[in-house]
Amino acid sequence: MSALSWLNAEAFTAFDQHILWSDMIGNCVGLFALALGWRRSIWTWPAQFASGVILVAAYASAQLSGGVGKQLLVIGVALWGWQQWRRGRQQAQDGSIAVRFATWKERGLLAGGAVVGTLAVGGLFTLYPSLSWSPWADAYIFVGTLVAMVAQARGLVEFWFAWLLVDLVGVPLAFNSGLAFSGLVYVVYFALVLWGMRDWWLRSRGSVKPALEGAAA
Repeated sequence: MSALSWLNAEAFTAFDQHILWSDMIGNCVGLFALALGWRRSIWTWPAQFASGVILVAAYASAQLSGGVGKQLLVIGVALWGWQQWRRGRQQAQDGSIAVRFATWKERGLLAGGAVVGTLAVGGLFTLYPSLSWSPWADAYIFVGTLVAMVAQARGLVEFWFAWLLVDLVGVPLAFNSGLAFSGLVYVVYFALVLWGMRDWWLRSRGSVKPALEGAAA
């Protein structure tokens, strides 16, 4: 049996849901990566890279081209994010990754990119139904994941808000696609996202440097 065949084989059945090895392992690694992101560890990016590689097999088995494309983007953005954090890891006073809220311009670019990207990808999936059986939900998650990872790479607290919005669609889509473990992990993601959001929020307040005496406010 090849490695790919083994990854797409059934690990076990729970509550009439068939759990694939690729779905289970990839999402466990992804969950670990999110926890590392919460702790602002640079190792979140290699973990996300590994998760993306494994989940490509899971989404391909479910015939979710958007999911496959999303994981390919995860792989690419993980490499870019790793480079960004390595460059900026000394920005915070304690030597950790510096985090902050986005400016209104950055928020506008992220939101605008999400809308335009979702319309473009959803339109593509609609024109070619073989790419996805749920084109708009698939496109929403595809683009939303990209937006979240770009925000994370830039150390923006809005990264967590983006993940929350992805989760709202990701949970039902995963269950309906036969990827039950992905659906369960998305629920755990939701709790981690809330805790991570609080931590980064407080951290961003502590990252604001006081103005030097005599300097203009």
